[in-house]
Amino acid sequence: HMRKHIQHIFTDITLELLQMEPEDENQRVVHIYQNEKNYRVEIRRVDVQTLLTTDMADDVREDDVLFAIYLYDETKLVEALEEKEKIKLVAGHIYIDNYDEAFEGIEDARCSLFLGLIDKRVNKYFSPGAAIVRKLEKDKYLAVFTYSYLEKLIADKFSILNDIKSINIGNEKTITLSIGIGTGAADYSKNFEIARAAMDLALGRGGDQTVLKEGDKVTYFGGKSQLAEKNDRVKIRVKAQALMRVMENNDEFFIMGHKLPDIDSFGSAIGIYLMARKMKKNAHIVISEVTATVEPFMARFTSNDDYPEDMFYTGQDALERVSPSTVLIVVDVNRPQITDCPELLNICRTKIVFDHHRQTSDPIADTFMSYVDSSASSASEMVAEMLTYVNEGTKLRGLEADALYAGIVIDTDGFNSKSGPRTFEVAAYLRRNGADVSRVRKLLRNDMNEYKAVAAAVSRAEVYRDSYAISVFEGDGLKSPTIGGAQAANELLDIRGIKASFVITKYEDKIYISARSIDEVNVQLIMEKLGGGGHMTVAGAQFKDKTINNVILELKETLDEMIVNDEL
Repeated sequence: HMRKHIQHIFTDITLELLQMEPEDENQRVVHIYQNEKNYRVEIRRVDVQTLLTTDMADDVREDDVLFAIYLYDETKLVEALEEKEKIKLVAGHIYIDNYDEAFEGIEDARCSLFLGLIDKRVNKYFSPGAAIVRKLEKDKYLAVFTYSYLEKLIADKFSILNDIKSINIGNEKTITLSIGIGTGAADYSKNFEIARAAMDLALGRGGDQTVLKEGDKVTYFGGKSQLAEKNDRVKIRVKAQALMRVMENNDEFFIMGHKLPDIDSFGSAIGIYLMARKMKKNAHIVISEVTATVEPFMARFTSNDDYPEDMFYTGQDALERVSPSTVLIVVDVNRPQITDCPELLNICRTKIVFDHHRQTSDPIADTFMSYVDSSASSASEMVAEMLTYVNEGTKLRGLEADALYAGIVIDTDGFNSKSGPRTFEVAAYLRRNGADVSRVRKLLRNDMNEYKAVAAAVSRAEVYRDSYAISVFEGDGLKSPTIGGAQAANELLDIRGIKASFVITKYEDKIYISARSIDEVNVQLIMEKLGGGGHMTVAGAQFKDKTINNVILELKETLDEMIVNDEL
């Protein structure tokens, strides 16, 4: 091949490769695949000046550039590495989400048949990959298989999640599974731990899904079904007692919700505040920006002499007065960056989280106690439930019960979504304690301008692909445009044929999407693809440095992609 250009033989060695950057220090290593072989290519730039003294000097001009190119055949090495990747072992936890609920009311003979069918399906699903599947407890399995089989399961999108739901032998409730898979670590025990963390995430997000954790990278599969409410009173009582113990042993408590707080964030903070005050502790609620819905409720506390003047702190006040021994209780949020004052999380040693949103991959770290129940309708419901277990049921005053009741009303859209038996039991407890339905309704009313803006957003909605309503909420001049956007999204669901609604609102320098659905579409999965999150029927996302049109385009592309991949 004398005098032939190197590109004739190795098409991947291009002129661009020869253009060295200063940091390359005149040499570069690349890997190419040619003629079914893998090569490591070392390119070295030769200084022409050194050649002027050699017998090649006749052919060399001052401004010439010479390159020496070395090729090493690394086909065998690449094959060996690929093979090593494929036979790496992966750990998987498989849990039955609703074991106790599903087996309720089924006679014993049927139970064993039912369990046998589940065992059979789980074993059959993993057996083609020569997996070891072991039942650890009545509702828990451990599976160990190779990475190459995991690739097949990913391609199959973990069809066992749907497969298991089709088992029906007269059981009223459908069985769902959660799967947590861990890989990416050097040793097996680490993968086992990663799988356990993946399972915690799957359960925190409401079950019926697979969470695959490869080191720090997390991928979700499934999670489309509506979450069944777990009526687990023991757990609530245990959490309430644990919180009481923390309150007994500490003196100062800061309670914090999320940025731009809604009434659920406010109501649940009031509930925790009451517990602390009952125990004669020093407590403060951190609330930096008072939104339009929260303002009338908050005014009832600030204008009442029975409550201390320093009941509410702004984030700035809190940072000036906080000490490492202050206990920080976070309500209605489990992502650090959207808490009211994220800096407090770094200062307080003891952190407690109460939240009802499905967990994301970056929850608040190092918590002393975390109670995330994504089957609860609202944080106010969780906190009010705990109040029923404190001192044999705490007696509330009307304005306190109102705040908690309003939190539930707003988050369930007037008891229309996510309201299980527990929600109504808690609402009854609050009504007995003086929550006034008419008064709450009046406090939650909009002013004329806001009502008109919501109506305008509803009227200009575009229906995309016959089932997705997309609209823009113009909130200029309104106090809390994001709340108006959420109301418009709720209203759009009252239109026949709409599976999900998305309302886009510009506020200050960010763009917010409020996403809502009734039960057919999981809006949380859609919002996660756009960097947000939330619940199956209530979710949202935030964007910086984008125009409204960009966001609408990105939303439509995401919907298209998810429809094609059968993820909706």
